[in-house]
Amino acid sequence: MTKMKLQIAHQVPGRIRMKVPSAKENPELLDQIKQTFSVILGVQEVTVNPTTGSVVLHYDTEHHDEFHGRLEHHTGGHYKPPTNEIDALANKIEQEAEYLAEHSHSAKVIVDFFKDFDKGIKVATGNVVDLKILLAAGIAGFTIFEVGASAATPVWVTLSIFALNHMIQANMGKADDAEPELATA
Repeated sequence: MTKMKLQIAHQVPGRIRMKVPSAKENPELLDQIKQTFSVILGVQEVTVNPTTGSVVLHYDTEHHDEFHGRLEHHTGGHYKPPTNEIDALANKIEQEAEYLAEHSHSAKVIVDFFKDFDKGIKVATGNVVDLKILLAAGIAGFTIFEVGASAATPVWVTLSIFALNHMIQANMGKADDAEPELATA
């Protein structure tokens, strides 16, 4: 069984595009990857591109949860789809930023800065706080500062629940900075 790194480049319900750097200009490896993913329940089509080293999976959205469970199994348990709307939005923003970084030096410098900043926050807090939490706390703090104590109770309750929810999610997540790996036979 061969292990290789893969990166989810883009995903929408029914379609996932992955980049496999070691498969770039390697049609034999891409064929092996295609065969591996073709056996996952719910996969309707697997398209590979040897020039870019990308793999596109089209799957039946009626079996969305089963598909993601099997994909997680085939990637060694490293791939997990977003569990909530905030993570999904953050992933989409990250994917867009990565796309821009591939096509613009200025965007790459900015994206790399924020990645390093986020990593520094995670390291400093033992992976309890990240840039998403810091940004949410900053927005809540700014709102409290601007609105002041005269704010209606529901705003305070909403902000408190929002902050508590994110702190709980941050503490529940596993600290795994490794990229997903694909296990092929």
